[in-house]
Amino acid sequence: MDKRDEAKELIHGLYNYLIKLPNPSTGLLNITDVLLQVYTKIDDTKDVDTLINHLVNYIYVEGFDSINLPKEQESQLIDLAHMAKKAGWNGRNLSDFTDKSQFYSYFDKNKMPRR
Repeated sequence: MDKRDEAKELIHGLYNYLIKLPNPSTGLLNITDVLLQVYTKIDDTKDVDTLINHLVNYIYVEGFDSINLPKEQESQLIDLAHMAKKAGWNGRNLSDFTDKSQFYSYFDKNKMPRR
């Protein structure tokens, strides 16, 4: 299985679980927005490892106090984190972990939801 397909499968599983949670917080809604955006962009990006790295770091920072994942979804997030290890030093340092706008551009079909 291709790295992109594996990442899309893991992102899809996380998104499907999180979107069904009752009474979502703003942090949870931001995470689902970013998961959907990364899912749509992953086929067109050059550096998949860096994109996944930014996603995983954003989820860990944004979701630290707003979500508790069951074992299966935590395993999916850990698998994404293992894929992101290949991003290297610059991949980790060239992003703001608390800003979801890093996943959106002016040219995207999906506009960033304001929460």
